[in-house]
Amino acid sequence: MANINIPVSILNLVPIRKGQNAKQAIDSMVELARAAEKMGYRRFWIAEHHNAPTLVSSATSILIKHTLEHTESIPVGSGGIMLPNHAPLVVAEQFGTMATIYPNRVELGLGRAPGTDRLTSNALRRSSGHESVYTFPDDVQSLLTYFGPEDVQSYVKAHPGVGTRVPIYILGSSTDSAYLAAKLGLPYVFASHFAPQQMAAAISIYREKFQPSQYLDKPYMMVCLNVIAAETDEEANLLATSLDLFFLNVVRSAAMPLSPPVENMDEYWTPMEKEMVKSMTSAVLMGSKDTIRAQFTNFQEQYQIDELMAISYIFDEEKQTRSYEILKEVVDWK
Repeated sequence: MANINIPVSILNLVPIRKGQNAKQAIDSMVELARAAEKMGYRRFWIAEHHNAPTLVSSATSILIKHTLEHTESIPVGSGGIMLPNHAPLVVAEQFGTMATIYPNRVELGLGRAPGTDRLTSNALRRSSGHESVYTFPDDVQSLLTYFGPEDVQSYVKAHPGVGTRVPIYILGSSTDSAYLAAKLGLPYVFASHFAPQQMAAAISIYREKFQPSQYLDKPYMMVCLNVIAAETDEEANLLATSLDLFFLNVVRSAAMPLSPPVENMDEYWTPMEKEMVKSMTSAVLMGSKDTIRAQFTNFQEQYQIDELMAISYIFDEEKQTRSYEILKEVVDWK
């Protein structure tokens, strides 16, 4: 039987709910992190997005620091820092500083994409060209060095940073990053919550190509899935319409806050839009506890991942917390 008793973690984009302002969205993020800590989740990660009026996750390192400050033990990290937008030295200094203040609680997930549209990415670039997208492997290596011991440093060092050994994870939504994570011997996190199409290929490539390193002796595969868990399948199906509306906004390039569930999505989307949303959100665990358990068991029979990272676009915060409770009960079940 497939092993579903694996660590579970949370990814949060800090969405603004309908009726909230940005400060209230950040407060909601903190409350969710506190709940995750109390429930025994492995880690709590925060994404990086720019020029997104309904997501308050542009200054990711500041949000990580804020979350660390308001929790006690759960590791907090980036899911991820979009490296083309940042000089590696600056990232190393920021995360090295946080790791100095909060030892063994800071994690650095790294992405190759800018996490925004083309015009915004141009405004974020640290150079006039887009070569930073292509220097991603070298930039990751630079960060590994900056966090390493004194004897591997060059003239330019991250202070604080040297010797902090902040753990680095490679994030990806395509097979490109699977090759890099495998080559560097780093843990790999696949973004199935919005781009599930290449998940199976990426997992296979990562495991087949993995080279043991000082960081890992065997592959460590994490997958991020949408999770909508509730007391009944019917309630979960209703709650999931907030997820549908969220991704409908993505399809339409609209700027609507996270919205309450609706009775009938067909009143909101066209057949083509529905198909596009469903293709983006097909990697989902949705239903009651028994349904979630069956779905995840089936998922594990196929992929045998080492850790599940969950993201939950549920409007009602109490029901969102309950969703994460149900997921934790599923993976803790013997």
